[in-house]
Parts: sequence; structure tokens; C-alpha cells
Amino acid sequence: QVQLRESGGGSVQAGDSLRLSCSDSRRTSSNNAVGWFRQAPGKEREFAAAISWNGGSTLYSDSLKGRFTISRDRAANTVYLQMNNLEPEDTALYYCAVARRSFPTRETSGYAYWGQGTQVTVSS
Repeated sequence: QVQLRESGGGSVQAGDSLRLSCSDSRRTSSNNAVGWFRQAPGKEREFAAAISWNGGSTLYSDSLKGRFTISRDRAANTVYLQMNNLEPEDTALYYCAVARRSFPTRETSGYAYWGQGTQVTVSS
């Protein structure tokens, strides 16, 4: 069974950067795409970014592309989300998830396993 753990969240000021990490302690996601999603209070969960099993293909939300970068270290079984120039609108609980397939998708239904999330709060 996949066990995902997100880390790296926190409270920052607008314009700051954060790097989120998603580790898979049981190393069961190495052949699957991994995605990041976020959910703000009172809003639906939304797709942020995803990366293929080997890191060769990435997918981003159109609204976040250019500020967020996803990457993965397969040896460390960790996927990262680098978030730059953060805005108050980025405040949300950020989740990582393991996809059912090797290549990334924006659809939440395409993901089989989810972490518990890490909170990001951006103040103006």
C-alpha cells in the first residue's frame, strides 16, 4: 500500500517561495505519475501540477505555469513542487497523489492514492 507524506508547507509572505516534498516511504509509486493538487477553504480541490513516472513529462495548471515547477528524484522516491512568487490566492491545503498510470493527468479520478496534505498560507 502506498503511503505518501507531504512536507514543506508553512506561513509565508506574498512574493516568497516554498518547496513542497512528497515522499513515498514504501517506494510503490516509482512507475506511476505523481500529481499535486490543492484545496482552499470553501473551494473544490484543483489540479496544480503532475509529472510522469520518469520525470520526462510534466503537466501544469494554466494559471500556475511559470510560478510552480514540479520535479522528482526517483532514487529518493520524492516528488517536489517548487512554488515561487507566492500570492495570497495560493493559500490552500496541498496534496500529492499517485496516479493510476505512468503519465500525468489533470483529473482527480486518475489518482489512486492521496496524502494527508500540507498547509500553505500566504499573507499579503
